[in-house]
Amino acid sequence: MSNYTNLPAPSPEQGLSNYMREIRKFPMLEPEQEYMLAKAWVDHEDTDAAHKLVTSHLRLAAKIAMGYRGYGLPTAEVVSEANVGLMQAVKRFDPERGFRLATYAMWWIRASIQEYVLRSWSLVKMGTTSAQKKLFFNLRKAKNKIGALEEGDLRPENVKIIATQLNVTEKEVISMNRRMSGGDASLNAQVKSDGEGAAEWQDWLEDEDADQAADYAEKDELEQRRELLVAAMAELNEREQHILTERRLSEEPKTLEQLSKVYSVSRERIRQIEVRAFEKLQKKMRELAAEKGMVPAIN
Repeated sequence: MSNYTNLPAPSPEQGLSNYMREIRKFPMLEPEQEYMLAKAWVDHEDTDAAHKLVTSHLRLAAKIAMGYRGYGLPTAEVVSEANVGLMQAVKRFDPERGFRLATYAMWWIRASIQEYVLRSWSLVKMGTTSAQKKLFFNLRKAKNKIGALEEGDLRPENVKIIATQLNVTEKEVISMNRRMSGGDASLNAQVKSDGEGAAEWQDWLEDEDADQAADYAEKDELEQRRELLVAAMAELNEREQHILTERRLSEEPKTLEQLSKVYSVSRERIRQIEVRAFEKLQKKMRELAAEKGMVPAIN
């Protein structure tokens, strides 16, 4: 499943309406069709079968991605991240569990989008501390370790233990726990599988091959990258800073048309300034990172 170059790819140039029109060409699958294709992938690694499973669910991925437009990130990139989650779901889907792929895939899709949102906001937003990010990625493990499996708010004694273990305040533990377990469909919700008892949706999302220590180190490094970004922005002139901020860092990104009216130039000229400013930003971040012995990850 490594080669998906023939999948339709959303892009700002193409336009989301064209992308949505393109993915509607792929037929929805009947339960029997889905089961046979999934078995072909599981048993024989049939990449054509996997491709049909992915393309038949691109509309689902796009629909979920649309729910994250309020985060101020490029919609095309959010859709792309949703598709990454979908492909991971197809790769790991077990048709013998009795669930439809859509039911399973929506959790992978959301997890992929949420990770992208967290990465992006950690890079450009100022309010997320290293300790808070560590809390986000460690809270569930800490709860399991002390047997704090109750639904809803944690008991005061468990809040105190976790706050001490993760070096955060008790208020932060309570707030993060509510965010992670709240909503209509919690990742802690119980699901049943034939003959295997109850399991949590979140258990289905675990990557058994993940290097957790390296993952947490990467989250902490994002705080340093954020500082690099702030320093590098100072190298841009006022117009470049404004256009790049409005196009890529704003919670409500401006269109090329809107900015062209502000500066009384063409949309193409605004695009050129944005691209040039981003290239200058990348170059400066690399220079600053080299001085600190880091490798910046800005794409």
